[in-house]
Amino acid sequence: MTELPDYYFRIRENGAAVFRVSTENRQRRIEMDEIAVVNIRNGNVKPHGDHVLSDEENSVIAEWMEERRAVLHERDIDDIHRAVDYLNLTTQWAQSRASDDDLEDVTDRLLLAMHDLRSVLVRKKADRLIAASKAEAEAGD
Repeated sequence: MTELPDYYFRIRENGAAVFRVSTENRQRRIEMDEIAVVNIRNGNVKPHGDHVLSDEENSVIAEWMEERRAVLHERDIDDIHRAVDYLNLTTQWAQSRASDDDLEDVTDRLLLAMHDLRSVLVRKKADRLIAASKAEAEAGD
């Protein structure tokens, strides 16, 4: 049997509840004592009850938060790549299979969503170009 980890992170919407895992009892039952709650968005770590987090616990939690943020970032990027695929599939559907009723049902919502997305993308691209131009000008001075 593989050895259990010392800590378990129960994923929650904004982070996790952190438990210390122990089997150091007579029955060798797994005990999980909640030691903290982590908010991944704002980085808050709140000890559970009267528990005072040790340096080791703080270190384990910080490492988990870094790894979790990386996983969530990868998922976000993957979701965007999927959205591009869905846009292409939607285009093909609209061109080849959609009925007039189908198109009537989705056209306005799609056009507004695409207009909103286009506006944000164009503005963000312009911001990046301006920032790069300023950085290039400052580097040349």
